[in-house]
Parts: sequence; structure tokens; C-alpha cells
Amino acid sequence: MDYSNLSAMQIDTLREVGNIGTGNAATALSQLLNKKVDMTVPSINILPFNKVFESVGEDQIVVGVILRILGDIPGNILFVFDKKTALDMVSSLIGQKSDELTEMGNSAICEIGNIIGTSYMNAIARFTGLVVTPSVPAVTYDMLGAILSTTFIESGQFDENVLDIETLFVEDNSEINGHFYYIPMPGSLEKILSSLGVA
Repeated sequence: MDYSNLSAMQIDTLREVGNIGTGNAATALSQLLNKKVDMTVPSINILPFNKVFESVGEDQIVVGVILRILGDIPGNILFVFDKKTALDMVSSLIGQKSDELTEMGNSAICEIGNIIGTSYMNAIARFTGLVVTPSVPAVTYDMLGAILSTTFIESGQFDENVLDIETLFVEDNSEINGHFYYIPMPGSLEKILSSLGVA
């Protein structure tokens, strides 16, 4: 599917799906951190693959959590946040401050990413009636460009337009800002839109 040809109605539908998924993720994150986490309406960006790097800075070192999605709409989910955000979330979760990601911190980030990603995809599954099965997450710490390239290539989406669902969580007046990428394998986005009657 050529994302650049999506209609305004299809974009609005994807934004609504994003709202529902991200709302569920914010609730789950609130429960995990035992703090109120609010959510802003996500923006839906459809970008050529090479423009993704321009918009986020491919040399930036980030923490990424990758979940592979199986079932009716296979693909990858990639949730990316900067190092400071990752360390702040780990501190909130385990009560220990650190300047680097420890093994325990890595496990905490993995769990946070797992809860956010799984909550998001479960919401989409309920909304669309499609079967969605997230895999065990993996945490990576690398240049954003390297993480994105690997994730997109694995999904068969290299050098295509990319669907970028940008989220902003706000926790106790501090922003948890991240890019949330759902990188569908060929045919998956069509199934989502078809299930919602806007194919």
C-alpha cells in the first residue's frame, strides 16, 4: 500500500485507532508507575523512509523497544525514547537513580515497552476484531538510524513510506516523549482499514 495515497477519512480513522491504542497504553503506564499519566492526541505522520531520519536525527543515541506482531496484521512495533527519559522512567519504577542503564534498568525498560506495546495492539485488536499476538520485546540502545533501518528492513518496508504514530505521555508534569512506530508488513494496513470499512 502506498501510504501517501491515503484519503483524509483513512488518516482520521488511523488517528482514532491511535487514540484508542495510546489511551490504553497511558492507563497501563499509570498503573505500572503508580502515577497519573495523561496522553496527548497522537499525530499520524506518513513519511518517506529517508524523511524519517531527517525528522528525528539518525545519529541520536536512543533506547528502543521492539515487539514483533504476529496474527492477522503482522509487522513490528518500535517505541523509541531518549536516554534521559528512559532513566527517569526506570527511576520511577524501581526507585533507583542511575546515569546508565543497568541490567535491572534494561529489564524495567523492556517491561515498560512490553506494557505500552501490548496495550496498544490489544486495543486495536478489540477495535478491529483482528487477531493480534505481540512477541516478547527486545531492548536496544543504539543510533536511531540503525534501529529504524533494521526494524523497517525486517518488515519488508525498506524505502517505502512509513507510518509514524507520534505519542506524548505526561507524567507528573514531566513529559515522556516518544515516537511510536507501527511498521506493518505488506498487506497489514489494508486489513486494518478494511476491518473498519474505509479500505
